[in-house]
Amino acid sequence: MSRFGEGLRIVPRTAWAIAVFFYVVMSNLAFFVLTASDKEMRQWPVYGRALFSYGIFLLLVAWILLVGFVYADAKRRGMRYVMWTWLAALIPDGIGIILYFILRDPMPKACPGCSSMVPKRFAFCPQCGTAMQPTCSNCGRSVESGWANCPYCGTKLPSETNRAA
Repeated sequence: MSRFGEGLRIVPRTAWAIAVFFYVVMSNLAFFVLTASDKEMRQWPVYGRALFSYGIFLLLVAWILLVGFVYADAKRRGMRYVMWTWLAALIPDGIGIILYFILRDPMPKACPGCSSMVPKRFAFCPQCGTAMQPTCSNCGRSVESGWANCPYCGTKLPSETNRAA
């Protein structure tokens, strides 16, 4: 499945229901009331009135689904999801949604010791104390598993074969 499909799957069913409800109600209201009562719009061809009425409210659907995505994504990342949902919904012109995508935390990862979800920035699991990432024996900073030397202090790191033994 594509990343877009995975993203759509994250959106809560409540957001889908609200989006569909508003789309059906508002677009039908626009087609049957607004375009029928406006003197200039009445002169448009029927397909033009339908495209206007049913097309313009697709933006509303996209906005509702994006706010739903922000809610669910912030919740699964362990962020303040209520605050981010309100910011995404109330800051005009989609700026709140853009801010969320710029400032969101990385996905938490499972602890290798106890399998609890730990924020990515933590060096040790707060539940069991297991190191989330290998660390340098000299300076204590996190290092990647394939590195030969610590980039912070230059200490030679043990090779993978030595660590496994």
